[in-house]
Amino acid sequence: MPSFPNEGDNHGTAPVTLSSQLPYQSTIKRKVRKKKKNGVITANIAGTKYEIVRIVIQEMGFVKTRDEDETANLIWSDCAVQQEKIAELRNYQRINHFPGMGEICRKDFLARNMTKMIKSQPQEYSFIPRTWIFPAEYTQFQNYVKELKKKRRQKTFIVKPANGAMGHGISLIRNGEKLQAQDHLIVQEYLDKPFLMEGYKFDLRVYILVTSCDPLKVFLYHDGLVRMGTEKYHPPSDSNLSQLYMHLTNYSVNKHNERFERDETEDKGSKRSIKWFTEFLETNNLDVSKFWSDISELVVKTLIVAEPHVLHAYRMCRPGQAPGSDSVCFEVLGFDILLDRKLKPWLLEINRAPSFGTDQKIDYDVKKGVLLNALKLLNIRTSDKRRNLAQQKAEAQKRLYGQGSVKKLLPGSSDWEKQRHTLERRKQELKERLAQVRKQISKEEHENRHMGNYRRIYPPDDKTLLEKYDSLLATAFQTFLAGRAASLQREMNNPLKRMKEEDILDLLEQCEIDDEKLMGKCTRQRGPKPLCSMPESAHPVRKPKNYSSDSSCESGSSMSESGEESEKEDHNEKKEKKVSYDLEENKYKSLERSGKLNNHFSKESESLLQQKTKEQELALTKETLVLINDLRLKFPGKTNEESELIIEDIMDNWKYHKTKVSSFWLVKLDSAKQRKVLDIVRTSVRAVLQHVWKAPDIENLYLYRLFNRVFNRLLWSHGQGLWNCFCNSGSSWETMFSKGSEAVTPEQLQCCQRIVQLCKHCLLVVYKHSSDSRGSPTGMSLHWDDTRYKFEYFPPKLYVLRIVLE
Repeated sequence: MPSFPNEGDNHGTAPVTLSSQLPYQSTIKRKVRKKKKNGVITANIAGTKYEIVRIVIQEMGFVKTRDEDETANLIWSDCAVQQEKIAELRNYQRINHFPGMGEICRKDFLARNMTKMIKSQPQEYSFIPRTWIFPAEYTQFQNYVKELKKKRRQKTFIVKPANGAMGHGISLIRNGEKLQAQDHLIVQEYLDKPFLMEGYKFDLRVYILVTSCDPLKVFLYHDGLVRMGTEKYHPPSDSNLSQLYMHLTNYSVNKHNERFERDETEDKGSKRSIKWFTEFLETNNLDVSKFWSDISELVVKTLIVAEPHVLHAYRMCRPGQAPGSDSVCFEVLGFDILLDRKLKPWLLEINRAPSFGTDQKIDYDVKKGVLLNALKLLNIRTSDKRRNLAQQKAEAQKRLYGQGSVKKLLPGSSDWEKQRHTLERRKQELKERLAQVRKQISKEEHENRHMGNYRRIYPPDDKTLLEKYDSLLATAFQTFLAGRAASLQREMNNPLKRMKEEDILDLLEQCEIDDEKLMGKCTRQRGPKPLCSMPESAHPVRKPKNYSSDSSCESGSSMSESGEESEKEDHNEKKEKKVSYDLEENKYKSLERSGKLNNHFSKESESLLQQKTKEQELALTKETLVLINDLRLKFPGKTNEESELIIEDIMDNWKYHKTKVSSFWLVKLDSAKQRKVLDIVRTSVRAVLQHVWKAPDIENLYLYRLFNRVFNRLLWSHGQGLWNCFCNSGSSWETMFSKGSEAVTPEQLQCCQRIVQLCKHCLLVVYKHSSDSRGSPTGMSLHWDDTRYKFEYFPPKLYVLRIVLE
């Protein structure tokens, strides 16, 4: 019977006190327990046998739950879990395995997938020994052995079980002809020239943390284990093939040798740390930074092979989860890597359930750091469960009331309604992507503060390296998901996935401007004054007196009269001209000019045009063709020859640049910015016409109207017309002549062809300039019209990029 602190009570009243206070005390206890449960992070570690996991969970302040509790924030299992279990997880939960990771963690699956990538990217995937899968590739192996015999060469092969572990069933052979076609075997070329330490062969156990597959995020732990053999190494021969303590570095094998040293000092013993090993490399004047760089590249390229499988399997398990959401999966992988005598890393195998046993102090120190830093990076919070429930409730209400989704377009809708619908869908897509980007930025800020001894190796900070990885990732998706998961592949190829926050904000604002124009609202000109790219002419023409000398558009003649309108700036600024375009017809609008100039120019042009005969027009057209052919693109800071070499280099490597140019032209630039790119050519061609035809008002020239049709055709369907010129697909701009009633002379057609070529080159130069300036602190923005935000990779003075008329 429990005792109570009321010392003044007599024993006769004890039953009354007991019956009256127990319910109250029981209520208090239930409330306290409930409050404590809501304020802690729970962990289910029933699936692990390692004590170090329990120690780390306790040090993190997590509360261990009952073994059967499936609602814990963290679930840890030593072995892979079923996909059904991952599908049942709530969004606030975390489990330490990804579905589909077995595609690189089983030896036969790793060999099969690597072989496919080697066929398409042989230079990038040269870090795995040549491998055959038995019995499927038994014939290829025997043919290889026969080729070696013809060349009088002999190699050693290592035979492993396809799904083995801890060194079980491994053997070495030198006579491959005697090997039988057994099931579930892996045969690899043996690396017989390893890097030795104190005469012993060794391998590295490198720990990798994958926190997300959508998007892929990979961290490398800057420490690990050096596992040494226990017999001095000698090249394989018939006499020492059976000495596994010499040739194998597995701890599970060598710990049984009586020569295994369990020394607790860091520079002695059969097991040491990678931290000590890097100090050993520095002491011997070897490049440690290159060592880590090579290891990182090997790891990332291997996980790129796994990414299509993992992401596809993850999406199958979590079909309702939005792209970019918090991942319910993470994984700590153990990469076994061997160094050859040139310090080149070779991938041996990958463990999705690396041992966290702590037989020695070095095991405890390294593995505790791996786990502790990993859990800190995951950022599991007590509020995750509450926020998840609130989010589910909000999404249910949206579905119930039809909020947050674009209404479906009804049959028979007008063109105006279709345009509005397209704009609304575009804005919704941009807003969703903007929310994902901002969420990723918040995650990266947390990761940067809590990385500990981990280093993020994907995505890397080096943009050149990132582009190479992205190219390999695209190849992997094409290789492994060809003919299936079409929606996933389209999503991976969406250029929005590679855009930054500022770029998306630019596109969103342009959507708002286009929407206002479509609604017929009067839009106020926003943003900085425009920077226009104008031509320089070797034949200067005097400017009209009423043109401002400090206008942002420089011109050798009165070429910029059409398409300009005045607007008031600050009181100390003069009037400047801005380009305005018709939204529907994409044509320049002729705006107000001085009355005297109008009368003078119109009378002069009429008299000149009336005097032109057909012969004269032909001669002038030929002269125009000569000058247009002489137009050259000038890259900022480059000579004409260097500019031409840049364009040639892009075209020679078109397979690499094609997707990037497509993304830049068709997605990155809206219609107004696309027109500005072509205006670089348009204004130069206009200057040529004014110089040759001596007609101040050239709008009445048939050749000028013909050129305008070409420019409008290239801008057709949001720039698709110009892109078709690169791809040799779709509708060609030349088809507009076959449909028209007016005849076009060969000279006029050649002029149009040259203009199209100049437009293509102009796009390539602007694309190249933007790529080179990306991330540069001196080239942060190009001030487009009507934009509040800036494209950070454009230079502040784009007018140096111009067509030079020589």
